[in-house]
Amino acid sequence: MKHTLRISVGECIRRLRIDAGMSQVVFGERCGFYQTYVSRVERGLANPTLNALDVIATTLGLSVFEFFREVEREHFGLQSRQT
Repeated sequence: MKHTLRISVGECIRRLRIDAGMSQVVFGERCGFYQTYVSRVERGLANPTLNALDVIATTLGLSVFEFFREVEREHFGLQSRQT
């Protein structure tokens, strides 16, 4: 499968969620999303809206701009702020 931006976004969400110590169920509840939607986003199968990404970023303790910087770092293989 081609490594698309959607996949990079999902992988970044998964990493940040796990780093925050949240299961998909807990994360989904805090975001107001179903766990199945969180799973689909993390696997690159769903294309979240900007509003959904804002909610996700906020739940992770980031601004949407900080979140996209994290995605950029992971997508292009740059060093993450957490390493």
